[in-house]
Amino acid sequence: MTLDSALLTVAEMYRADALAIAGGTPGIDLMENAGAAVAREILARWPARRTVVLCGPGSNGGDGFVAARRLQEAGWPVTLALAGARDSLKGDAAAAAGRWTGPVAAADPALLDGDPLVVDALFGAGLSRPLDGAARALVEGLAARRATVVAVDVPSGVLGDTGAVLNGAEPGVAPQAALTVTFFRRKPGHLLLPGRLLCGETVVADIGIPASVLADIRPRLWENGPALWRAALAWPQPDNHKYARGHAVVLGGGRMTGAARLAARAAQRAGAGLVTVACPPDAFPVYAAGPPSLLVEPVADDDAFAALLKDARRNAVLLGPGAGVGPATRQRVLAALAAEKACVLDADALTVFADAPDDLLDRLDERCLLTPHEGEFARLFDVMGDKLARARAAAARCGAVLLLKGADTVVATPDGRAVINANAPPTLATAGSGDVLAGLALGLVAQGMSSFDAACAAAWLHGAAAAAFGPGLVAEDLPEALPAVLRTLAAGA
Repeated sequence: MTLDSALLTVAEMYRADALAIAGGTPGIDLMENAGAAVAREILARWPARRTVVLCGPGSNGGDGFVAARRLQEAGWPVTLALAGARDSLKGDAAAAAGRWTGPVAAADPALLDGDPLVVDALFGAGLSRPLDGAARALVEGLAARRATVVAVDVPSGVLGDTGAVLNGAEPGVAPQAALTVTFFRRKPGHLLLPGRLLCGETVVADIGIPASVLADIRPRLWENGPALWRAALAWPQPDNHKYARGHAVVLGGGRMTGAARLAARAAQRAGAGLVTVACPPDAFPVYAAGPPSLLVEPVADDDAFAALLKDARRNAVLLGPGAGVGPATRQRVLAALAAEKACVLDADALTVFADAPDDLLDRLDERCLLTPHEGEFARLFDVMGDKLARARAAAARCGAVLLLKGADTVVATPDGRAVINANAPPTLATAGSGDVLAGLALGLVAQGMSSFDAACAAAWLHGAAAAAFGPGLVAEDLPEALPAVLRTLAAGA
C-alpha cells in the first residue's frame, strides 16, 4: 500500500507529531508551519477582507494565532478571538500566542456580524466532548450567518476518527467550512460522512513531518485511488485468450432481469474474457436478447447450477442481483461456496440469509466479497459503532472482504486493513448502480485480482465512470463510460 494515501487516526497523528519532534523538529516549528499553511491557502483564494480568527485553548488555537499573524503581516484586517483565558495556554500554543502582538478579543458571536471570513481554530480532530458554552455559541453564530469558514484541521465538533458530529445532551453542532486545511495526512473524518461534507474543500499541507515516521506508525487505513491497486489490474497481454481473462458467471433471476444484465455488462467491460448468465429456463429469451457477446445458460434446478460450476474455467460467480429472496437463491449461494469459486455476494444473496446469518458467515473466506448497503448489512451483522468500525468488525467476523456501500464506501479485510472511497458523485443514487458495482468487482476478480484489490478498484472505477458521464446518469451508462476511464489508467495518468 502506498504511504501517500495513508489515513491517520487522531492517535496516529499525535504519534507522527511526537516522532517528528523526537527527530529534531521543534514543536513550535510544526505549529508555525501549520498556521502559515492556513494563511497561504486563504491568500490564494480570497482577496483581502476582514477576517475573524477564532482560537481555542489547545494546539488548534496555537495554529490559529500563527495564521492570524501571517494574515495581518500580509495586510489583512484581522480580529483574533480566544475561547478561554490567554494565561491558560500552554507549551507551543502559548509560544505562538506570545508572537501575536495584536489585541485578543473575547469570543463573542457579535464579532461575526458584517460577513467576515472566519478561521475556525477552536478545536481540532481530537475533540473528546461536544461543543458547549462560548464555543457552541460561536459555531451556532456561524451557521445563523452562513459565514465563509476556513477550518483548521477539521471543522470544530467533527470527530477526526469517524467524521461524526459529537453529540451530548443537545444535538451536536459543527460549522460548514468552505475550506479545511489539515496537516501531513488526512484523517478518516475527512472522508467519512458527514465530516467530508462539512469540511468543504480539503487541503493537506506539508508542515515538516517526514514521511519516514509512517514506517513506525504502520497505517492500516487508506484513501482509495489507483495508486493502491493499479499494479494489480490485469491488462490484456499479447498471448492472452478469452479463458486467460477469466470466465465470470452471474446468477440471473426470473423476474427482475435487469439487475443481472447490468452486472453482466459491467463484468464484460471490466475485462472478463467470458461472462455467462445462469438463468431460469423461462427467462432465457430475455437474457438471450441481450448483447451477442453475453453467454446465457438455462439452469432448471440446483443440480443444474452445481453442474455448471464444475467447469474449472468458470472461476468467479456473482450471486444476488435480482435473484429473488427464496430457497433457490440460498441453495445456489451455498453451491457456489462449496465449489470453491471466487464469489461476489450482493443484494438477495445476502438478504436470503437474514433469518440465519451464521449459515452464510461461517462458510466464507477471503476469496469472497460481500457488497451490502446499510440495510443488507444490518440483516447479517449485529455490530455497532461508526461505519469504519462496523465494516472492520463485520469483515473480521465473516473472514471475507466486505464493501459497505454508500457515498463514503468502506472496504475492509478480516485482518483490519481498510480503504475509504470518496470519489462517488451523487448521480450514483440511481436504480441499478449497485448491480453495476458488483459486476465490476466480478469482472476484476475473474481476471485474478484479489477480492480486496477488486473491491477497491471497482468502487473507484464506479465513481470515476459516473463522474465522467455527468448529469443524467442512469445505471446503463456506467459500463459504457468505463472504457474511457480505463484508457486513462492505461496511459498512466
